[in-house]
Amino acid sequence: MIKITADSTCDLPPKILNALNITVTPLHVLVDNVNFRDGINITQQDLFKYVEVENKKCTTAAINIYEYEEFFAPFAKAYEAVIHINVGAHFSSCYENAKMAAQRFDNVYIIDSQNFSTGSGHLVYEAALLAKQGYSAEEIVEKIEALVPKLNTSFVMDRLDYLKKGGRCTNIELFASTLLKIKPMIEVRNGEMIVGKKYRGTLLKCLEKYIKDRLQNNKDIDYSRLFITHSMCPPEIVEQVKAWVIQYAQFHEVIEAYAGTALSVHAGPNTLGLFYKRK
Repeated sequence: MIKITADSTCDLPPKILNALNITVTPLHVLVDNVNFRDGINITQQDLFKYVEVENKKCTTAAINIYEYEEFFAPFAKAYEAVIHINVGAHFSSCYENAKMAAQRFDNVYIIDSQNFSTGSGHLVYEAALLAKQGYSAEEIVEKIEALVPKLNTSFVMDRLDYLKKGGRCTNIELFASTLLKIKPMIEVRNGEMIVGKKYRGTLLKCLEKYIKDRLQNNKDIDYSRLFITHSMCPPEIVEQVKAWVIQYAQFHEVIEAYAGTALSVHAGPNTLGLFYKRK
């Protein structure tokens, strides 16, 4: 009787959400100030069309306190407890808003994932499995919070113009990256995004180097599960990535996931990352 909920930014495939009775609440996506809801009435295909074809400005906005209260209310009444896992506090005010909303209830627990996309998705998945096994809410919260620092999140970006549109990249950085064919790797460390290694060459060549760097001879990997998460990468590239993953590591479960609009609005198309846990 423990209900697991999350922000839509967890990017878990619908098959997993349905199988484990996980409910997500969508972030707002603003397209020229018209409000959409992530995964409800806007997809990453829609987003890229708005930006690249219609030249519209797209941004994201957090779920507000009232929306969280309305979201939690029926679950708090129907279940023994609700455990909600938020996108990292450094990336959005969702966590603070959810904490404020949870004060209205005595059985709603809020966890800061310190992560995003399927980085936080790992936590949501694990929490749902623990709930299914009959753990108490307190036990689940303790186990999930202990897992937070063990998440390994990184992705390679094919282009930086979406970061530029969002004010997270300068014209000089964009020009240099385009001229030199640089594909930066972005990592999450201590709940914040940092620029890691910078790869040079075609997207496929860069992804090959990236996967080898992350997985080959890495003795700190928990091989239980890997998410390959991407924003509209061509199927042939994704299949090649899966082949490289198998070459360098033997995960028990490899899941392909699609980056939702909340990540795609900043990362742009052809972004791809590996999301796994450390020992």
